[in-house]
Amino acid sequence: MVESTGRAAVAAVWRIESARIVGALARYTGDFVLAEDLAQEALAEALVTWPRDGVPRNPAGWLLTVGRRRAIDTFRRRATLDDRYSALARELGEGGVAAGGPPLESVEPVWDPDQIDDDVLALVFIACHPVLSREARIALTLRVVGGLSSDEIAKAFLTPTATVQARITRAKKTLAAARIPFTVPSVPERGERLGSVLSVLYVIFTEGSSATSGTDLIRFDLAAEAQRLARVLARLMPEEPEVHGLLALLELTAARFPARTDTDGRPILLEQQNRRRWDRAAIRRGRAALDQAARIGRGLGAYGLQAAIAECHAVAASVEATDWDRIVLLYEALGRLAPSPIVELNRAVAVSMAQGPAAALRIVDELETAAALANSHLLPSVRGELLTRLGRTDEARAQLELALELCGNEPERALLTGKLAELGPTWPL
Repeated sequence: MVESTGRAAVAAVWRIESARIVGALARYTGDFVLAEDLAQEALAEALVTWPRDGVPRNPAGWLLTVGRRRAIDTFRRRATLDDRYSALARELGEGGVAAGGPPLESVEPVWDPDQIDDDVLALVFIACHPVLSREARIALTLRVVGGLSSDEIAKAFLTPTATVQARITRAKKTLAAARIPFTVPSVPERGERLGSVLSVLYVIFTEGSSATSGTDLIRFDLAAEAQRLARVLARLMPEEPEVHGLLALLELTAARFPARTDTDGRPILLEQQNRRRWDRAAIRRGRAALDQAARIGRGLGAYGLQAAIAECHAVAASVEATDWDRIVLLYEALGRLAPSPIVELNRAVAVSMAQGPAAALRIVDELETAAALANSHLLPSVRGELLTRLGRTDEARAQLELALELCGNEPERALLTGKLAELGPTWPL
């Protein structure tokens, strides 16, 4: 019983406090890479000690103190009795906590409460630093800011654990080689690098909300982690409109999760969803975040515009009652601000609802050569739907078959198979 309770406590404390612990250790040692290693060592020690001896009275302080002790050991091994080691030794006390002092559980956390936000914010910007690849940023963010293990990250992205571990190791080596300091970027630099941070959170949520492969349409844990990190970022950067815009988008999108699948996990299209099952609390949170983004007064950015589109769906009583003309305008604005084939494809869907499938098909046809959609099932799926509505059954069947061939997510494949079945048999029999 003690063992299971201890392990559960380790997992809970780590998920809640890991970012602050790593951040405090990074500020303390001046070395992000070392700090992450020290925190992992403290976590490993807790997994052994807490199930055996019980959960300490101050779990976060326990972990942080172990990390500080390991820092002392590291500097000793390096045999560099420099000013940093001397300061650490004096603060801990050779005859105190580091050697025969009070028990670990009695030690208070050594971080400065006034610096916690700065520590976590610095951690977010380092994990999402532009010198890292997108895959590395995602893995490192989930590891050091989200507190997920390599196994959890691998499971979320259907990637081998060894691959995730290699990405994290490579990312830390890159940061060390680039001598990235553990500091909150200056205001001008923060603005330049914020896009990278928001992009990582958006990618994490997108993979959670519409899995690219596997047996589940929605990976709730992954989407929820992105939402949690976006809420943290909104608290840390309250004057950045796009932070609130992203949070609004995630909340409003996640609000529809309860109605997006049936009891067997099969997808339910928007027009068939029971809107009474939408999460009204999430809708209120999303609309509040969108209002906050607008109140800051610099205009909505790309995430804010997407949130405004999601809001149109959230407040509509039905598909027919949705303000499709406004959604088309919002997609046009989004296309000018952040042009991409996916934005145009979504605009085509909105146009089909506002003006009919023929007008939408012209937009889709123009996307035929878009390299970003070459191996995606989305383009033939949308084209197949439009051709079906236009009564061009044979062409629709060919497009849906192509979409089925390209789709890697099992629930979506089942949906496409159902659409093909609705078209009836091919002729001649």
